[in-house]
Amino acid sequence: MVAHAAKFQGQSALLSRELLTYYRQVSESPLTVVDIETTGALGHNARIIEVSILKASLATGIEHQETHMINPKVKIPEFITAITGITPEMVYPSPPPEKIWPQCLPVLQEDRVFTAHNLDFDYPFIRTEFKRLGIRFYKPPLQKLCTVILSRMLLADLPSRSLPKLIEHFNFDISTSHRAEADTQACWLLAQILLTQIQNEDDDTLLKRFGQQWIRLQDAAKILNCRKEEAQVRLSAAQVEHRLSFKGKNPMYRRWGVEQFYYEQQGQQMSLL
Repeated sequence: MVAHAAKFQGQSALLSRELLTYYRQVSESPLTVVDIETTGALGHNARIIEVSILKASLATGIEHQETHMINPKVKIPEFITAITGITPEMVYPSPPPEKIWPQCLPVLQEDRVFTAHNLDFDYPFIRTEFKRLGIRFYKPPLQKLCTVILSRMLLADLPSRSLPKLIEHFNFDISTSHRAEADTQACWLLAQILLTQIQNEDDDTLLKRFGQQWIRLQDAAKILNCRKEEAQVRLSAAQVEHRLSFKGKNPMYRRWGVEQFYYEQQGQQMSLL
């Protein structure tokens, strides 16, 4: 797994067989599932106001969960209160970051797979909070799991893989969304279902399901080891199945088509050697 995995940190930019090896390993590993609520969307100018950390594995189920409200010593925007239900009165009596994050560090640093629904949001926020305290927090790429990405691979044609929509799709018994404790539990239930499928299904079935994933142009370009503009031209000429993303109207490609084109190009290159 390795040459490609070491080259590209993003899970979507790996080849399906590498991803299969990776997810098989993850399905046997203990997880640390994390969710946060924040004062905004960007870690450099927003703060975490609630964090929940859940330890679990397929073998043991849920082992531990802890949830902390954090006083960020900044204003809680009204739109955040409208989304989460978290009011300034709930937050301001809580301990400050310098009390909470050192307390959370031991469990976050355990040899477990750091798991979140939209890892690219939660993980950088948490790293930034530790950085403000002068503490280094880091997980290698292959010790992380994003359940958004995994759900895109195994549930490729659902109209949405947002956590509220997946809670509804699977009928999880979760009554509150946009609160860290409930969303962490929902993320775990989702991971449990998807990783159980990874354990129980054969390679060919999983590779076919992975191939249905719609991947971004930038991930296709990484697989093909070229610039986005070149990848788009090459994939268009090869008539790889594509569509526009629902929100950004950006090109998306079926994984199987991109990988088939990649292997064809690799074969041509080998024949020239």
